[in-house]
Amino acid sequence: MKELRSLQDVQNMEVNSGRKLNSATHEEVLAGATTDIYFIRTLEILNATNRSDAVVTAEVFASRPGVLCGIEEAVQLLKTKDVKVWALEEGEEFAQKEVVLRIKGRYSDFGIYETGILGMLASSSGWATAARRCKELAGDRAVFCFGARHVHPAVAPVMERAAIVGGADGCSCILGAKLAGRKPSGTVPHAVMLIVGDTVEVALAYDRIMPTEDPRIVLVDTFKDEAEETLRVAEALQDKLTGVRLDTPSERGGVRPGLVREIRARLDQAGYNHVKLFVSGGIDEERMPALMEAGTDAFGVGSFISRAPAIDMTMDIKELDGKPIAKRGRIPGITESLRLKEIL
Repeated sequence: MKELRSLQDVQNMEVNSGRKLNSATHEEVLAGATTDIYFIRTLEILNATNRSDAVVTAEVFASRPGVLCGIEEAVQLLKTKDVKVWALEEGEEFAQKEVVLRIKGRYSDFGIYETGILGMLASSSGWATAARRCKELAGDRAVFCFGARHVHPAVAPVMERAAIVGGADGCSCILGAKLAGRKPSGTVPHAVMLIVGDTVEVALAYDRIMPTEDPRIVLVDTFKDEAEETLRVAEALQDKLTGVRLDTPSERGGVRPGLVREIRARLDQAGYNHVKLFVSGGIDEERMPALMEAGTDAFGVGSFISRAPAIDMTMDIKELDGKPIAKRGRIPGITESLRLKEIL
């Protein structure tokens, strides 16, 4: 797709009526089709005033503290341009108002990417920050991101990769895990339990047909009392059972610390000390401490990460043709930042 450089290009741009998804393709993002229209109007004005060769230094800063993510994607938009780029590293924590990215080059070359760059950094950093919070609370307990079902599938892998950058131990979305160089994490849903009709039968089938290296973690809240179902599964799989997953729905009060404590005690009393307790379903930073104290060994976190608010990012021009400049309220000139590293 041709890069958009004028209002005429925008007018001539056609959207295929037969496209199956409304999400932007890689080619559309790279062409500037997801930018705000006023950046195209800016190009028109710069050309009309003979200022298209103006060289600027632009800085991106954050509205609040967080964990940086999205830099790798943002750089992909700039690789074909004659620009220099400095940035914090992916996964680094940043302070409020700290500069996380600096770009120097002709504004007419990279200005149309401002919308995309800010969006990439804002969303991914928000997700990474939420995942970091969960992992900090969990300590040596595992945290897996199960948030793909809460966002549009076009951005699900972006979100789950961001969660891993933030500190999550894994994720369930296949593409998200692959992009992060990980193996997708997860076992089976309630659907297979309902269709087959018995948790133990599903557990035995899982053990029989799944790769031997995959942990045997069985969902135990579909049909019977969770403690009863846990013991049935433990008796069936014995030492092969890695753990059980508790995902009690909100209609029944969700997974409570008392339930975790009871199941842990019953497993230990029956000699199944090796069986781990994996908890999912509405997990957030408020619920995690009590669940850990009760005996939870690992968490599946969904909407707490996927619905995390984006961290607003702002791009300001701070230098024009080598001279300090800024809009009212901002300090002209390049912001001193020893942590930025030249990456392009």
